[in-house]
Amino acid sequence: MKRRCYLLLAWLPLTALAATYPVDLDQQLNGAEVMASAETIDRDMAGLQLHNHGQTVARCTVVFRNGPEAPRTRRTEIQPGEQKILTAKFKREILRLRIQLTCEPR
Repeated sequence: MKRRCYLLLAWLPLTALAATYPVDLDQQLNGAEVMASAETIDRDMAGLQLHNHGQTVARCTVVFRNGPEAPRTRRTEIQPGEQKILTAKFKREILRLRIQLTCEPR
């Protein structure tokens, strides 16, 4: 039993490092009052949390890029005060993620 506990404790740092990679977030808000924060979910999955602080609906387009793979595009409309999470899963492990966010008030 003691060995199992030590083995579990030895694996904890490895699992913490499994989903860490650099994220570049490029935002073009065009007057929309949207706050964005990138999320590292897994070694091949990423997310972007959006929150609309404005008084109008915001129409947003998010492009997730991971090296040579085809970019993943997500589109959404966010109501005032609403919060949404957009995710993208890739076929390969993410080494460096580039996210381009473009929002416009409607």
